[in-house]
Amino acid sequence: MAARRPLIVGNWKMNGLAASLAEATALADRARAQAPAAELGLCPPATLVAAMAAALKGTAVGVGGQDCHAKAAGAHTGDIAAEMLKDAGATYVITGHSERRADHGESSETVRAKAAAAHRAGLVAIVCVGETLAERDAGETLKIVTAQIRGSLPDGATAANTVVAYEPVWAIGTGRTPTTAQVAEVHAEIRRDLLARFDDGAGFRILYGGSVKPDNAAELMAVPDVDGALVGGASLKAADFWPIVQAKGLQ
Repeated sequence: MAARRPLIVGNWKMNGLAASLAEATALADRARAQAPAAELGLCPPATLVAAMAAALKGTAVGVGGQDCHAKAAGAHTGDIAAEMLKDAGATYVITGHSERRADHGESSETVRAKAAAAHRAGLVAIVCVGETLAERDAGETLKIVTAQIRGSLPDGATAANTVVAYEPVWAIGTGRTPTTAQVAEVHAEIRRDLLARFDDGAGFRILYGGSVKPDNAAELMAVPDVDGALVGGASLKAADFWPIVQAKGLQ
């Protein structure tokens, strides 16, 4: 099998106004100048998806949504369908982020339906999994992550339409990061789970997310089975995001 192409995706969360598109185009300019080997993506709030897709058209930076509804249309005020994201120019959509699981009570069954919707619309689903601090302290990390992998990935998932992102909940936005040994242990378990279930399990990309910053990116990206990163706050500025791209994309 061909080597997995690294993927570095920025999740802007609930940040960004029209003026913020300048950071996206600045990232595209850097990518044009240095041509990283990694695939690059940004997931802005829904209000900016279409505008960002237009601004980045023809560049090396793709655009994604941060969530989608499981259905293609209907009476679901405030929601956005995967087909709408696709129509706006998106390539990816994040599903199952811990902030959605915690703040909106999303179960793995819900995440699975959203990932299937992404596939239906022709989007790449970035499916997030990860344990809380209490679950890690109880020694349940691998059990929790395996259960989320099994429950959150639809049967139609393939290496082409699905990316897995391991984000320890206790590391997101806290400045804390697991040790490289802890990251390696979880990514190895995720790989085993994918190999056991999918014929192309070796081809799935597994990203690490959780307080990824320019000063720790190289160490994290060097861990076996870490195929890139899902980056939060450090993706809001091209100057902060680019060193993370370099850590994996220029190896």
